[in-house]
Amino acid sequence: MRSPRTLKPALPLQVAAVCYRRRRAGIEFLLVNTNGGGKWTFPKGDPDPHLSHCQAAAREAMEEAGAIGLIENRHFHLYIHSKGVFWKRPGVQEFVIKAFLLEVHEMRDGHEENRNPTWFSAEEAKKIVAKGREVKYGHELQAVIDRACERILSQQYPVTAQSSRTLPGYTNL
Repeated sequence: MRSPRTLKPALPLQVAAVCYRRRRAGIEFLLVNTNGGGKWTFPKGDPDPHLSHCQAAAREAMEEAGAIGLIENRHFHLYIHSKGVFWKRPGVQEFVIKAFLLEVHEMRDGHEENRNPTWFSAEEAKKIVAKGREVKYGHELQAVIDRACERILSQQYPVTAQSSRTLPGYTNL
């Protein structure tokens, strides 16, 4: 039997920035188009060995959506996400996603092409993230939004956050 230290995770890991802002009408979420452009999702990507997971998630928000703000140091939710389709190689691959809340304070140009970052109310976001996905993956993303709303509205999440402006490779304003 292998020691726990030598076991590889069953699914690869990615990090996501669940970008939000508060408005009088409620909480809005910033979503981006997937690389294929047919679906909406949170900015996400592979962790970077030179960054903490929250820093990597903040970098994804900047690169994919042009979003800058305060990101929590600890993830608030884990979810399963899939990429690919079963009829094309390499097929469908699942990932475990560590989700970090990022309160957006500034939007910049220069985000990745065809990502079309767009703000949605929580209810609109829940509908749009499920569109075009298998039911179980749609429910996973909807649960992220529900959990994010609970955390944001409760005001009981840790106040230990860092500015995504302090990321290596980005300059402070």
